[in-house]
Amino acid sequence: MTLIALPNKEFSLWSQAAPLAKGQADTDTPTLTPYYPAAGKATGASIVICPGGGYGGLANHEGDHYARWLNELGIAAFVLKYRLGSAGYRHPAMLLDAQRAIRVVRAHGAASKLDTKRVGVMGSSAGGHLASTAITHYDDGVAASADPVERVSCRPDLGILCYAVITLGEFTHQGSRENLLGTDPTPDIVEELSGERQVTKDTPPCFLWSTSDDGCVDVRNSLQFAAALKAVGVPFELHVYPHGYHGLGLGTPDFKPEQRHPWVAAAARWLKEVGFANAAS
Repeated sequence: MTLIALPNKEFSLWSQAAPLAKGQADTDTPTLTPYYPAAGKATGASIVICPGGGYGGLANHEGDHYARWLNELGIAAFVLKYRLGSAGYRHPAMLLDAQRAIRVVRAHGAASKLDTKRVGVMGSSAGGHLASTAITHYDDGVAASADPVERVSCRPDLGILCYAVITLGEFTHQGSRENLLGTDPTPDIVEELSGERQVTKDTPPCFLWSTSDDGCVDVRNSLQFAAALKAVGVPFELHVYPHGYHGLGLGTPDFKPEQRHPWVAAAARWLKEVGFANAAS
């Protein structure tokens, strides 16, 4: 594979069938859809976005809307269409897709005028679980691989977790867990995929937010992950708002910049502070 610039439209993560693919349908083919900021505003940073949907679907407002917002900040965005439990997939297919997405962006970064040391990941709800798993499960690549994409690291340089499912234990979202692992997962795999149990001092910095009255994903998912980050000295910012329905996105079901939730401005400021964004918006 020649490492050329990334396409301007949706493209497959693998040139042939994805690992563990069950067929060749759209649901068997993980893809990235790129969104690029205006050339004069681009910072060179990029973020892979994992939309939510309980590992059973993909919410457009947690993909397209986030990407358009990141573009306002000068950040290139890549919306991941990952494989789902509703199509018969289970772990590790979803994680393989997220890891591959990060590798693809990083491997082609130089040709695309992107900084290979500023590649983040972002996710909401179950997509937040996938992002938190990518944050805590990564490698440096396989130097001997025939595929140049597989030679690069899949470690994200930061994470943004929005009302995320993180634990698969006591406070998990049961539907997401079942779509990911089936109805009778082993204690070992539950432990392995509970992000709050997998944080280390090498986990990248994170921005987390949730609402205390979220009736779908318990706020303790975010609280436990933040506590784990604190315990090992990883920088993070956590916001817990008193009210807000699950799946809030930027603040409204439609893309309305004038009606954004306060978390959006807070995250924009944080992204500027960590060197990803050129201005808060």
